[in-house]
Amino acid sequence: MRREIVALALVVCANARPASAQERAVPYWASIAKGEALMRTGPDRTYPALWLYKRRDLPVRVVQVHGVWRRIEEQDGTTGWMLAILLSARRTAVVTGAIQPIRDRPDDGARLLWQVEPGAVGRLDRCDGRWCQIEFEARKGWIPQSGIWGTGPAEVLQ
Repeated sequence: MRREIVALALVVCANARPASAQERAVPYWASIAKGEALMRTGPDRTYPALWLYKRRDLPVRVVQVHGVWRRIEEQDGTTGWMLAILLSARRTAVVTGAIQPIRDRPDDGARLLWQVEPGAVGRLDRCDGRWCQIEFEARKGWIPQSGIWGTGPAEVLQ
């Protein structure tokens, strides 16, 4: 009886995969989960590193899955491979273009709370296809969806 339980436990453990490495339909959005994450030229540790990310929460787009590796695309179109455990399902966005207004509700006429510069990274709560509720260091507001990279055009996120 004890051998059967041990054998069953080994089968379950062998088939278990970490949540971060589970398959999702591509393409999908993710973010850098660690303070340091390597992007490589191919899906294995033997491939040369392209870039060392040192900024947590940067948004990336996963465009291909190969085992525990994800081919990611960054804002400028650069692609490379990263281990799935270095990525998070947390949705984030980076401000693009010009300084963007943060408003108290999703409307051009809404009260201006503050402004953010290009390159600022925030965590997305939801998007309605035109506006996204975003958080920058515990401050929340609404930003035009066209002023960020980290969502698809007119994507609705709930």
